[in-house]
Amino acid sequence: MRQMVIFAFKDDALCFMHVLLNALDLHEKGLGGKIVFEGEATKLIPVMAESQHFLHSLYAKVKDKGLIDAVCRGCSMKMGVLEAVEKEGLPLSGEMSGHPAMSKYIAAGHEIVVM
Repeated sequence: MRQMVIFAFKDDALCFMHVLLNALDLHEKGLGGKIVFEGEATKLIPVMAESQHFLHSLYAKVKDKGLIDAVCRGCSMKMGVLEAVEKEGLPLSGEMSGHPAMSKYIAAGHEIVVM
């Protein structure tokens, strides 16, 4: 069965809600649902970690299920959220000049969705 991984780039909470919902849906249906935070999306991590944020419960559910597969180390540093990502205990990745490599997922048989 196909396994999907979502590479999320946008710092837009309303758009990111769809990343979280789709990851949960894919996971529940046995289709993967891993998330890789890239670019400006890394800035959403400390925001969603706040209990009063409207995406907090969805974020917490995705995090608890282990669906956050990687957060870009380079982008986290550039966006000033590296410490927050580390505090959240999320896996940092940077094997491709500081960024997560799509090739790693493709080689493992995953299909990539970019949102």
